[in-house]
Amino acid sequence: MKFSRTTLILLLLALGLGTFVYFYEIRGGTQREEVKEKQQQIFSFTADDVQSLTVTTQKLSLSLERNPQGNQPKWLLKSPVSEPANDAIVSYLMDLLVKGKSDRILSIPPSQKAEFGLDQPQATINIKLKNQQNQQLLLGKLNPNGSSLYVQANPTVKPDGNIDVLLVSKDFENAVNRELSEWQQPKNNSDKPTPTPTGK
Repeated sequence: MKFSRTTLILLLLALGLGTFVYFYEIRGGTQREEVKEKQQQIFSFTADDVQSLTVTTQKLSLSLERNPQGNQPKWLLKSPVSEPANDAIVSYLMDLLVKGKSDRILSIPPSQKAEFGLDQPQATINIKLKNQQNQQLLLGKLNPNGSSLYVQANPTVKPDGNIDVLLVSKDFENAVNRELSEWQQPKNNSDKPTPTPTGK
């Protein structure tokens, strides 16, 4: 079967266009999606990168440090008391910090911080990484419908004079607004006195 020169050129053009569409739309689309995902991530560190945490709320200020022994518990409370921490509670917060994503980013002038509860944050989380870098998260107030929380990550003023406010899961609020007893390692059942059997 012989093709005319015009048909061959058209076939080659169609093949070239198909290749372009594949690489730009299909493969490129995946890569663009990955970039978008990265933009939504609040922080880029991993849980293993974190050396210590300081959580300050309106009723409590506490410091947590990774256990240098590397065994259980993974985390130690350093203040206001010095004792083992509740790994489950710290891991819950750590999970949010590492995997937490922002639904939306608002660019606002610093004069509007009060509208988002960021002039006097309900909580401040300071994170110290093993490479000596520091990260910070300020928790503001809930958005009008109560579905998300306004936060500021590593607060800085951008070249245009505005600041970025992120909308994140309100789970952050639940993760930090706790009593000191919740941050402490629960006492083992073995520590409790054995109940005496009651007579029949």
